[in-house]
Amino acid sequence: MILLWISLLPLLGVLVPVFTQKRGRRYCTQTTALLPALALLLTLSQVPALVAGEALRFSIEWVPTLGLDLAFRLDGLSLLFNILILGIGLLILLYAHYYLSPEEPFGRFYAYLILFMASMVGIVMSDNLLLLWLFWELTSISSFLLIGYWSHRSDARKGARMALAVTGAGGLALLAGLLLLGDIVGSFSMDEVLASGSEILADPRYPWMLGLVLLGAFAKSAQFPFQFWLPHAMAAPTPVSAYLHSATMVKAGIFLMARLHPAIAGSELWTVVVSLIGMTTMLYGAWFALMKTDLKGILAFSTVSHLGLITVLLGIGSPMAVLAALFHILNHATFKAALFMSSGIIDHEAGTRELKRLGGLRRAMPVTALLTTLAGAAMAGVPLLNGFLSKEMFFTETLATPVLGGLSWLMPLLATLGGILSVAYSLRLVHAVFFAPAKEAPPKSPHEPPRMMRAPMELLVTLCVLVGLFPSLMAGGLMDLATQAVLGESLDFHLAIWHGFNLPLAMSGIAIVAGLTAYWRHPDLRRFLQGFAPVDARIVFERAMQGLARRAETLLQGIDNGSLQRYVGLLLLASLLLGGLGLSMMPSLTGDQPQRPVDGVLLVGAALMVFGGLGTVVAHRHRLISLLMLSVVGLLVSLTFARFSAPDLALTQLSVEVVTMILLMLALFFLPQRTARESSATRTFRDTVLSVALGMAVASLNYAVLTRDNASISSFFLDNSVPGGGGHNVVNVILVDFRGFDTLGEITVLALAGLAIFKLLRRLRLFMPHSDAEGRLWSLDRYPMILTSISMALLPLALLVSAFIFLRGHNLPGGGFIAGLVTAVALILLYMARGVEWAQERLQFEYQPVAIAGVGIAALTGVGSWLFGEPFLTSAFGHFHLPLVGDFELATAMLFDLGVYLAVVGATLMILANLGKVTTAHSPAKGAPATDENLSRSSKEKH
Repeated sequence: MILLWISLLPLLGVLVPVFTQKRGRRYCTQTTALLPALALLLTLSQVPALVAGEALRFSIEWVPTLGLDLAFRLDGLSLLFNILILGIGLLILLYAHYYLSPEEPFGRFYAYLILFMASMVGIVMSDNLLLLWLFWELTSISSFLLIGYWSHRSDARKGARMALAVTGAGGLALLAGLLLLGDIVGSFSMDEVLASGSEILADPRYPWMLGLVLLGAFAKSAQFPFQFWLPHAMAAPTPVSAYLHSATMVKAGIFLMARLHPAIAGSELWTVVVSLIGMTTMLYGAWFALMKTDLKGILAFSTVSHLGLITVLLGIGSPMAVLAALFHILNHATFKAALFMSSGIIDHEAGTRELKRLGGLRRAMPVTALLTTLAGAAMAGVPLLNGFLSKEMFFTETLATPVLGGLSWLMPLLATLGGILSVAYSLRLVHAVFFAPAKEAPPKSPHEPPRMMRAPMELLVTLCVLVGLFPSLMAGGLMDLATQAVLGESLDFHLAIWHGFNLPLAMSGIAIVAGLTAYWRHPDLRRFLQGFAPVDARIVFERAMQGLARRAETLLQGIDNGSLQRYVGLLLLASLLLGGLGLSMMPSLTGDQPQRPVDGVLLVGAALMVFGGLGTVVAHRHRLISLLMLSVVGLLVSLTFARFSAPDLALTQLSVEVVTMILLMLALFFLPQRTARESSATRTFRDTVLSVALGMAVASLNYAVLTRDNASISSFFLDNSVPGGGGHNVVNVILVDFRGFDTLGEITVLALAGLAIFKLLRRLRLFMPHSDAEGRLWSLDRYPMILTSISMALLPLALLVSAFIFLRGHNLPGGGFIAGLVTAVALILLYMARGVEWAQERLQFEYQPVAIAGVGIAALTGVGSWLFGEPFLTSAFGHFHLPLVGDFELATAMLFDLGVYLAVVGATLMILANLGKVTTAHSPAKGAPATDENLSRSSKEKH
């Protein structure tokens, strides 16, 4: 349970600055730091258990069907990263307290920062691949918020977009890779994945999986060719840059490669790809760090270089290389966070980060100068500092690796070149700021920062010195736990300052001497660089994004031109192509099932259905004729259901058909009686060919399915309808019992649709025409006596039939849905025969509560099963006997069916009854004067 709290405390801490920012910055900073500090203490409290060899795990099921568990682990690797994330994060909080100006919305900044911290803690402690990916994407979102924190600046917005686009795309690649990895192993559990290394390497999908995982890791850790986004993230406030470059975000990709090392490393593909990409990144970052003139730019590219160094070590993959990689992760985090804090202090106190306006600051800022010099020396790999130790280990491993076969001598040569550049840019960073004279005066008179603003930097530099002097004492135990977590076994090693005169020491000496020379000849190097056309990655990226947007817009305009006909045509054409492709791959269209004989009745019905369909299309410009033809099709479909022993479907189709016809008649009344001929002969021919081809494809598919014996679940419902649901009507039992949850969702959607349409129609007033297109007046007898008399006689009969259909629905054709439609049709008939005002005077109740009550009754029926310890919507039934009445059955499904009935009645009447009164006044007949008397009379009449 402690592991859960370690993971959740930083996440809960996101809310603290939101609620405490009004109490002042000091109070907000202190309270914001409480939960991360507690998480760090809880992490450190587990060290004795880890040293004793205990496996610390916590897991609860979250989405078991996806294999996603809320699972956390704490081992040496996650311990190392947790200490960096939480420890440096707390120092960044203290530093940001003094760095941000009083006008900054510090509460929002702290919330973003803690969210960033929580997402990284989640990544390093996840014991499930999918959970790791969720936190992975959360780092992309939180870093986007932090990089774009100064949203009034264009470079901040662009840098945030670039970071989100690159790392987000990498996250999608990582998701695909993790899904492949989980499929190879058969589980997303980290323990099972890490224990299946040989199985993973032997799988033919390994290269694809490895490529996708590495794409995600390289994009997050700014490895080539994704290195361009990280320097542009410098638009963020310096506390963000210090945190992002030292302990979070960019270290996530490194962590992923270390975490999955036992599972996906060990192959030649891994060694070659990861080592070469890391070496390329290291040299690229080091070269441009030497060329930059902005302090944060130098540090940003140096981060790219050092991340490449760590990647090279993980690519080499030997036990000592893994140890060196983990050790350099620790060392880089300390000196890089200190250097970024130094750049922020200089910018804060001198007003600029440009080297040409800085110089000689050692007199005004002696303590900062000393701290920056020590941190810069650690970054350069100067002896007696922590960076020297891990760089020595790096040189040693490049000498021993056979990555390039016969060209393996290139690895130590390139590593030495990287060391030379590292010394050069580190020396330039320190010398140009504190010792060389400034070419221009800084905007502000520099001075030392507040004591507590410098305190985090002092602590980090002290660690750089202590680890450099006493490596085994300060980092030996932590490195032992971390390497054991990655390698699966304890590694016998000893961290020491001196290992005698050897080739790695000579490489370090060459790097220092040549680095001094490179800095001395720096003007020549800059002139050499100026011979090439400058390339701004941000401009290239923005141009690429704008070009992509233009191409997408062009493509979209070619498809999305506002033509509904085109949309439907493209959809039908795609369906035709895909369906035709599937049918063409079938060896035979006819299956082995016997075919039923075709009699005259079926032929007549088919002919009438075809006639109705064609009539609907041909007469579509004449609304009434087209509607009548369409009703013929609906009626024949109902008869077809009845012919093939589906009475429930026949009743439902017939009821729906009547309601649909009424709805269409009411809606079409307000549309032109005839529409203009708009389609050319060519377009008509095209549409005819498409419809005929699609009809043939659908008919062929139906024929292929019906002539084959397909496995069906209908036998289950037939066998369990009576014993499981207590009803002989299988269709109704499925609706109210076996698939009751689906039905509950459907009636909820129906009720919501009814309410939405009711709201839309409530204040709508359409102009009702007085005559048809030829000028013929409508009948003055709006409510014919025959229709009025018939409706009054049919209403009680229809309601009686509705009740009969409802009560018999569980065992015979019927049910709540059909009964609701019959009731709605009977009431709508009354509205049509007597008018809306007459009907509403006698039906003095609203339909909205009826629909809502229906959904509520259906839901409460499901909730009621919980009271008896059964799952939601479990039905119960029993058989009873009453004198005179006899035997009968009662089922809770009838209550559910009652909810369906009320929902259907309420929603249908909300639509139809309100659609019938969205009129204002008659228009005058063609050629007839619009008299005040006519207008006054017609405005009072409601359709």
